[in-house]
Amino acid sequence: MRFIGNKEKLLEQIYQVVSSTNTNKGTFCDFFSGTSNVGRYFKEKGFEILSSDLLYFSYVLQKAYIENNGEPEFKKLLKEIKTSSDSLFSSPFDLVRNYLNTLKGIKGFIYKNYTVEGTTGKEFVRKYFTPENGKKIDAIRTKIEEWKKEKLINESEYFVLLAALIESVPFYANISGVYAAFLKQYDPRALKTLELKPISFYSGKKKHSVHNKNSMELIDDIDVDILYLDPPYNHRQYAPNYHLLETIALYDNPQIKGITGMREYKNKKSEFCNKDTALEALEKIARIAKYKYLILSYNSEGTMPEKEILSVLKRYGKVTLRNIDYLRFKSNSNGDSKHKKMIQEQLYVLTA
Repeated sequence: MRFIGNKEKLLEQIYQVVSSTNTNKGTFCDFFSGTSNVGRYFKEKGFEILSSDLLYFSYVLQKAYIENNGEPEFKKLLKEIKTSSDSLFSSPFDLVRNYLNTLKGIKGFIYKNYTVEGTTGKEFVRKYFTPENGKKIDAIRTKIEEWKKEKLINESEYFVLLAALIESVPFYANISGVYAAFLKQYDPRALKTLELKPISFYSGKKKHSVHNKNSMELIDDIDVDILYLDPPYNHRQYAPNYHLLETIALYDNPQIKGITGMREYKNKKSEFCNKDTALEALEKIARIAKYKYLILSYNSEGTMPEKEILSVLKRYGKVTLRNIDYLRFKSNSNGDSKHKKMIQEQLYVLTA
């Protein structure tokens, strides 16, 4: 998934830093889960994961990838739905996914509020999806909710299907990278017919804990080997940038406003999007949470200056800093070299 600050390309380097502490198993807290990529990675490495995020769509991903251990079987559902005759060797998940992909679209909340056809004649005409894909999203999301209410799927199966939808939507959204704006003309990918894509499953026997709340509310209860922090690093809040994924995940018919159809997000703001409150929050985490090692993953362009981060963390133990250079592509660059530049991921390691 395209996501601001996604650490997918830095996972190996993060793991090297964790390994340098001689901590190769134990408990790992992913304090700002986002796409859950970091939690998934360390789950596969054998850690017991605690993760949290303020956004509900992130919670969906955490439930599907971290809390859930393995591919669901959909035993009750597969007795009720008809699958194609050529799917003998398909997995249970693929049978259900293929069924959802054949659904006829319906004119639901996404179609009515985020497509040109659905918003024509309204105050704001929006172009996030083609009319066909808007109806397809509504049909799939509605069917998943129906199955849950009819008890044809259990909790794990429900979140796996929601995760598949959330992961698939960005491949067909008419955006440059985030949902704070849509493109005036359709991007070629937005014109393709939406289909649920396969997702990965992460097996294991450990019990993991995932949460949908401001992680600051958890710090009194955190007692882990590795406390990993990957907070927002500038003033841009994540909630408005991903409001449409949040609405699809919740499917709660929210009040929306403006040209982008933004949902209310005043209760989903992060302290880390402001320099002063970010440093206060960092100090509070370092002081109250229990951990052997605190690892802060930050960005050289972040609002918190390196000098002040070091000053805060050094009050609570020994601190080392590793800088990782990597090439950043802006979401609107389309590969144009004039938009490329090197930035640094800064990994601060606090030994308690």
